Amino acid sequence: MRSHVLDSIAQALDDGRDADDLLRSTVSALVEEPGVAWAAIDFLEDGELLRGPSAGDEDETHRRRLPISYRGEPVGELLVDGDADPVLLERVAALVAVHVLIGWDTGGEDWVP
Repeated sequence: MRSHVLDSIAQALDDGRDADDLLRSTVSALVEEPGVAWAAIDFLEDGELLRGPSAGDEDETHRRRLPISYRGEPVGELLVDGDADPVLLERVAALVAVHVLIGWDTGGEDWVP
């Protein structure tokens, strides 16, 4: 499966972008997919979901929520309003998981592994 979103994530990874930039470019690329009106990533902090980057125009009547896990532990959630391919969304959630963990853990500050 190839899509603009996967290409965008791959390019961001190749460019070595920081977690915040990668996540912002991911939600922006998602709203360019046919049928997707809005996308966001929430970070899980102390059992509560906190809104991270988002793009597009919300339409909660057709919202999909996918958990984002890192090494089996929940770290966030991918939210998409519209008609997106569920397999694509699962792939996106898996690809960005470590960056969701980093984005939440650093509060947007630079992180060096």
